[in-house]
Amino acid sequence: MIGKLKHYFACGNTARGFQNFFESNLADLKKVYILKGGPGTGKSTLMKRIGTQYLKEGYDIEYIHCSSDPDSLDGMIVRSLSFGIVDGTAPHVIEPTVPGAVEEYVNLGVAWDTQLLKRATRNIKDIKEQITECYNNAYERFHKALEIHDEWEKIYIQNMDFGKAEEMGDYLLEQIFSSVESKEKGKIYHRFLGGSTPYGAMDYVENLTEGLNTRYFIKGRPGSGKSTMLKKLLKKAEELGLTTEVYHCGFDPDSLDMLIFPELSLCIFDSTAPHEYFPADDHDIIIDMYEDCIKPETDENNAEALEDIKKRYKAMIDEGIYYLAKAKALHDELEQYYVRATDYEVVDAIVGDLIENIEDHIEEENNK
Repeated sequence: MIGKLKHYFACGNTARGFQNFFESNLADLKKVYILKGGPGTGKSTLMKRIGTQYLKEGYDIEYIHCSSDPDSLDGMIVRSLSFGIVDGTAPHVIEPTVPGAVEEYVNLGVAWDTQLLKRATRNIKDIKEQITECYNNAYERFHKALEIHDEWEKIYIQNMDFGKAEEMGDYLLEQIFSSVESKEKGKIYHRFLGGSTPYGAMDYVENLTEGLNTRYFIKGRPGSGKSTMLKKLLKKAEELGLTTEVYHCGFDPDSLDMLIFPELSLCIFDSTAPHEYFPADDHDIIIDMYEDCIKPETDENNAEALEDIKKRYKAMIDEGIYYLAKAKALHDELEQYYVRATDYEVVDAIVGDLIENIEDHIEEENNK
């Protein structure tokens, strides 16, 4: 029986710059292999190869995608076997907790023809500087979009019935947690369900929520209390000791987009654009913050202002995406220098040694 594959981001290109949530996802693993080496050395291919092997053996696998290139992986975790493999190159640098015992470095850079790379030093440095400039420009545009988004939220906050929002939060606390007994502290994983990529906004909501018994779809507008309600639920889950997957907003990581409670087979998420979904069966429940908590006809009464805000917001987001796409094109160009300088027979030998190391780790765990 083939295992289940879960997809998410642990890092994001956001309105608050580059955000890294790797730490919470690796914290409870007994073995973490940190890959070193530049672009084009086969890090993502290596992770997919090993992930596919264990998936076919029936293990559930987590693929941590790269937000700057979603077709590539930043990490791969087999949680039931307590090991993971991650890309340890900038910008998602992994801080070891117990080097050698828990974290082990795997250097793919030994497969390089360094003389070939030296001859391309000037070009490599120039491309890397351009890439950095592109990301800085993208973050600047996203931050401006966040300021515009604050204008958007203000309209709904001014028309918000906070008493009703509080009642709705209390109702959900009762519905979700009334039969849950307190226990020891559960694990909290911080992630992104989606975000801004060179291809535009994308998400893994369908994959992440597949097979859950209950799904709450929160509808509403910016500023209608969706994230605040999720934070209230998260606080209660932590008090009860529930293991929780916390999915931050890929645009503003200070906000939350989704909570998954695996032990309850339940999720609740912000189901508005750019990750808008609709109920598929009787187990899907809509929570409409706009209908229940916002003054009637707020959209109509503020139509002109809202239209202007949406246009300015979209323009800034589109500019940010443009720079992410430009950065990816430059990265693809940079990658070619390393592809030409890499001896993939050496890489294959490293992969073989890594697989043996992983099998040794699994055997040790089984013998404990």
